[in-house]
Amino acid sequence: MEFTVRQIAALLDGEVNGDDTLTVSRLAKIEEATTGSISFLSNLKYEPYLYSTGASAVIVDRSFTPREPVAAALILVENSYSAFTRLLEEYHRQLTFARVGIEQPTYLHASSQLGEHVYVGAFAYVGKNCRIGSNVKIYPHVYIGDNVTIGDNTVIHSGAKLIDNTVVGKFCVIHPNAVIGSDGFGFAPQPDGTYKTIPQLGNVILEDFVSVGTNTTIDCATMGSTIIRQGAKLDNLIQIGHNVEIGRNTVIAAQTGVSGSTKIGENCVVAGQVGFAGHLIIANNTRFGAQTGVSKSVKEEGQSLNGSPAFDLKDSLRAAAVHRRLPDLERRLIDLEKEVQRQQRTESGQA
Repeated sequence: MEFTVRQIAALLDGEVNGDDTLTVSRLAKIEEATTGSISFLSNLKYEPYLYSTGASAVIVDRSFTPREPVAAALILVENSYSAFTRLLEEYHRQLTFARVGIEQPTYLHASSQLGEHVYVGAFAYVGKNCRIGSNVKIYPHVYIGDNVTIGDNTVIHSGAKLIDNTVVGKFCVIHPNAVIGSDGFGFAPQPDGTYKTIPQLGNVILEDFVSVGTNTTIDCATMGSTIIRQGAKLDNLIQIGHNVEIGRNTVIAAQTGVSGSTKIGENCVVAGQVGFAGHLIIANNTRFGAQTGVSKSVKEEGQSLNGSPAFDLKDSLRAAAVHRRLPDLERRLIDLEKEVQRQQRTESGQA
């Protein structure tokens, strides 16, 4: 894809200082850019590269004044970092939604319905009674079970699996090898020490604008639904148990595990390797540091927690500082014990 500098400036609500007829076809770092590339300057630490870059165009803040002549065309915007991010989004959208049509071999059940401009990659499987919206992109080797609903403009990457009855909203992204709707971990202990499988009859609902990372698994509910609310973002390698609910715009980093029936509120931030026990209620706007162990519900909104078991972030940092000093404190304690014993022996001898 090739665009003129003028077209890009119009997209970004910017002004051009230089030749606006130049064409660009790729994005690049300012220090690596060559002819035909567009880059940006946000951090002034990189300003020296502006005067030597091979880029055809560079996005800069309106307030920026070059100290030397610049060969590249400058696109002046209010915030160069935000503008370049917007350009990345548009470029990604153009690449992602360019594919249309059904490749072969593909299995598409006759009872399923597809919207307009859908792409289905080779070796994909679409089961019975599915409803797939417009502009949905289903990449090769995706499995979609029976009675699955997928909203408009959703992208499902290679190897992802949507088990029966899954509901996916609009503008969602499901990354490679994610599994949505696998059985929850439900087993009933028996008197003889064995376990009996509890049928998992519910489903998973992903609301609009949800992102699910690579190799993340979201279990279906035992009854009812496991729900990921609008705008939630899940990183790679996350385990979401059955009947869990993740609130709107909550973000969860990699290797986190959420046990069954726990409900995490809106706008929470969960760092990597956090573990949640089951049947908890987590208040809105709660933040968890990496490797936090959450064993109790969090009722008060806006807390920052850390440690295992979880407690106040500032207190946990103070505790960590003391923990690092424990070897030295132990040596001092031993020295004090020896000194006390020495004084006791001395006093005993005087007596």
